[in-house]
Amino acid sequence: MQVRQTLWSQAQVKEMMTSVEQDRPRAVLCLSGGMDSCVCAALAARDYDVYAVHFSYGQRTQTRELLASQDVARVVGVRELMHLKIDLFRRIGGSALTDPGIAVPKAPAEESNIGAEVPVTYVPFRNAHFLSAAVSWAEVLGAKKVFIGAVEQDSSGYPDCRPAYYDAFNQLVKMGTKEGDIQVETPLIRLKKSEIVQLGVELGAPFHVSWSCYSGETEACGVCESCVLRLRAFREAGAIDPIPYALS
Repeated sequence: MQVRQTLWSQAQVKEMMTSVEQDRPRAVLCLSGGMDSCVCAALAARDYDVYAVHFSYGQRTQTRELLASQDVARVVGVRELMHLKIDLFRRIGGSALTDPGIAVPKAPAEESNIGAEVPVTYVPFRNAHFLSAAVSWAEVLGAKKVFIGAVEQDSSGYPDCRPAYYDAFNQLVKMGTKEGDIQVETPLIRLKKSEIVQLGVELGAPFHVSWSCYSGETEACGVCESCVLRLRAFREAGAIDPIPYALS
């Protein structure tokens, strides 16, 4: 019996790969570079050609967050990363993340008190601005999904991270876009932080290049709410957080 071999030319292989790539739908991702955002990126990149948008909005660690976002985008295979600068939040202040006159507080001594009230690190209505830009880009790209790594449980208690907020925003998108068929997806919103870490480990999410700290840029402070929540999540998931901490 003769075995027939098919030899593919480089042009044929390229054409075949291009065809496969074109079969994948596009999605836009709001990419902060944080732990949740990192897992959301890995999740979206599994099924979509991802176009990510990162925002520098005057936050204390904006240089470090941009670097983290660039690294996450590179590792998971993001098609394009759009870096947008917003001066609004720095100018209006009112948040410890953007107002130098408001100190970033340490997390409560009792971790269960995190999220009991809206903290001073809340940036007023921030996610609405991020999502608006992402939806606009999705319309141009022909993408039907916009991903954001918002989390309600085990979080700092931000009002724009609640499921009801995204239900309402999707109604706004439906009424305010040309086709009305773009959907904002929040795949992590009902998960505990430890579950997000477990999912990230399964997906091979690049935690080592992510950044969550509200104040540190060389080493994570280990004492702000974001650091405490992240450290607890890795601990409960039985995993080791690979980023450097000042208190480690």
